[in-house]
Amino acid sequence: MGIDAKIDVSYVGRLERGTENPTIGLLDRLSHVLGVHVSELLQEPDPLADPAPRLKPGRKPRGQR
Repeated sequence: MGIDAKIDVSYVGRLERGTENPTIGLLDRLSHVLGVHVSELLQEPDPLADPAPRLKPGRKPRGQR
């Protein structure tokens, strides 16, 4: 996702951990890549919803990045 949105993947990690604050422009790019409306990125998660599935650890092979 980070590459598709033209941002560094380490920056995405900092966003996820809450150590960085995204700009409106970045939220717009991320929502486009994810295929959701930008407002969905600003909503609190539903505490009763099933958690998102975990990704496999590690990096993708070079050809799949």
